Amino acid sequence: MIRLSTLDPGFAAAFDALVNSRREAAADVARDVVAIVRAVKHGGEAAVATYTRQFDRFDLNETGWRIEPAQCAAAFTALDPVLREALELAATRIRAYHEKQRPADSDYRDDAGVRLGARWRAVDAAGLYVPGGRAAYPSSLLMNAIPAKVAGVERIAMVTPTPDGQVNPLVLAAAHLAGVDEIWRVGGAQGVAALAYGAGPIAPVDVIVGPGNAWVAEAKRQLYGVVGIDMVAGPSEIVVVADRGNDPDWIAADLLSQAEHDTVTQSILFTDDAVLGEAVAAAVDRQLGDLATASVARQAWDANGAIVLVDTLAEAMPLVDRLAPEHLELAVADPEPLFARVRHAGSIFLGRHTPEAIGDYIAGPNHVLPTGRRARFASGLGVLDFMKRTSFLQLDAAALAVLGPATVALAQAEGLPAHARSVALRLGVT
Repeated sequence: MIRLSTLDPGFAAAFDALVNSRREAAADVARDVVAIVRAVKHGGEAAVATYTRQFDRFDLNETGWRIEPAQCAAAFTALDPVLREALELAATRIRAYHEKQRPADSDYRDDAGVRLGARWRAVDAAGLYVPGGRAAYPSSLLMNAIPAKVAGVERIAMVTPTPDGQVNPLVLAAAHLAGVDEIWRVGGAQGVAALAYGAGPIAPVDVIVGPGNAWVAEAKRQLYGVVGIDMVAGPSEIVVVADRGNDPDWIAADLLSQAEHDTVTQSILFTDDAVLGEAVAAAVDRQLGDLATASVARQAWDANGAIVLVDTLAEAMPLVDRLAPEHLELAVADPEPLFARVRHAGSIFLGRHTPEAIGDYIAGPNHVLPTGRRARFASGLGVLDFMKRTSFLQLDAAALAVLGPATVALAQAEGLPAHARSVALRLGVT
């Protein structure tokens, strides 16, 4: 963990290094993924089966490719009642939040008499990648599948690795609750390629979303254009802006809530109180002593954690914007003035009683968010990721007479005579 102060003479260079630090996976996986994607594109079912035997150690043709809906329903029924109610509450709130994202069609006529507008339609099919094994998160499944359902996607096909043929029942239960239509026992880059191109019983989709390891992220990146993707996600990150009125243990727990995800996650505290900063550092060390995920969280905190001392919290906000963090907590008595200054963040958590973890599970906004400073230009997953907008226009003879001459002039200026003629003929101009 590093300590920085805006009063230090070397602060600018040190903060630049923090902003530009690369925490992406070190493995060079692009070449491997190129080969896998090409094999699935040309080899289809046989290639996917081969890679599944190689990486997940079971035979798809023996176990069956598909996990049936009845198995998902049984997993949901078998859940502990408290956990089932928690998933149901999360699903209800996620659905309600995303319902408000549905865009409205437009249809109007302008002063020239031209009818203009746009209509929104869902894609026909969406593919959902769900990690298996240790990184199996039913909350993430809900966050990815429910916006697709709200958008009106008719077919949601999910791929998930089942190492040694083992299935995570929590994932199946969440899939049942979210209304996933198909679940396939396929993972990795080969699973992403199967969704993009189709493979055997898996029909191709139009959009692929969902988290995964470096191979999955690289496959999505390479297949963008063949299909739509949500984003290429990197390691998680949290920035907390805190004043002296905070409980250090609360802030330490918030920082560790991201550090426990992976050894390359990033947790940063900005504060205008040096005493609080040191108290939070001590609290992090203390909490790591009994944290079940301490081995991961400690590495992340030591390698990528930071406490930044600023003169005023307002001074911190341009620095926060440079980081463009995935998660931003404004843990202050009155967050509104700081909130108004924020330009770049994936999701913002306002006040001392809004820990980021609430957003990961229950609150409603999507937890699939841009990482690696991509919040400068990208947004979190939402309903619009599963929809596309089609514009339309309609002219009558009078409207064409108004717009046509300028169109002919511009087409001729661009050296496109057929464009000009298609309008000029309708105007009776030779």
